Parts: sequence; structure tokens; C-alpha cells
Amino acid sequence: MANLARAVALAALMSGSAASAESNAETLFTHKDWQVQVVGWDDGSFSCMAQVSTGDKSFSMWADAKASVEIQFYDSGWDLGEGGTANLVVQIDSLPTWTLNNASMLKQSVFFTLPDGDDGMTFISEVMRGNGLYLGNDKGEAVESYSLAGSSASIKVFIDCITALQQG
Repeated sequence: MANLARAVALAALMSGSAASAESNAETLFTHKDWQVQVVGWDDGSFSCMAQVSTGDKSFSMWADAKASVEIQFYDSGWDLGEGGTANLVVQIDSLPTWTLNNASMLKQSVFFTLPDGDDGMTFISEVMRGNGLYLGNDKGEAVESYSLAGSSASIKVFIDCITALQQG
């Protein structure tokens, strides 16, 4: 029943005109500190977003109908400038680290596009099964940490949202 409700909400949002989609977001699912949304943009396109947030920091995963997944780290206390890049590392629980070479920095956010294929799916799978995600600089020094409690159910809805966009 919940899947049907999400599909109806997504279909209703996608059937609207581009003008009604300006900065429009529909929440599909919330669980613990996670929220999954479908977001309509002013150009008529749509994206799915899964985000865990606590206070003024968040870790988000974004994807559109092309299923390219971008991750975003946000902290209102950061001042990263505009247009810079950084080499960062991410570790989920005690699993091997992921290297994010040339991650884009913009004001309070860091962005990185996951690789297509098996590596990207492995990262998403680790997020689903993980308890904590740790962001570090290229020297391995801790920058931020994010709870992944509730990520399994939330990422499943995120994947369902991407599938719905691809079929829409």
C-alpha cells in the first residue's frame, strides 16, 4: 500500500506543468533522520533525493532519470568558496575507504558524482547496510560524520523513485 501511495504521489507531481514544478518537492518517505523526496525543477526535470540530516549538517544522494548519482555533504558552518575542488575520503563503518578525487566545493557543500556501474552500486549498498559514514580530507583527518541509521529502508525508496523517473 505504501508503494502505491508513493507511486501515486510521484505520478501526480510528474503530471503537473513545468511551471507548477518550480522548486517543488514531494516527500515520499521519512524514517529516523532520513527523508526521501522527488524534486521538481523549474526546467521541468525531476530528481530523487535521499538525505540524512541532523542539525545543520547533512549527507544527500541525488539522481535523475539518467540514474547518475551525485552525493552531497553539507554543513552550514563551512565556507568552502566557489569553484574549488578537493580530494577527500569516505569510510562507511570500518570498510575500506573510498577516494573522492576532485570533489567540487561550493559554499557550504561538497559534491561528488559516483561512478556508474559496479563501484557506484557498491557504494550505495554500503550506505544501505552501514551504521556511520565518515568524511575525511586527503590526509585521512576527520572532517565530519553522519549516522546511517534508517538508511536501508530509505535507500530502497530512493531506488524506487529513480526507477519511477526512468519509466515516466
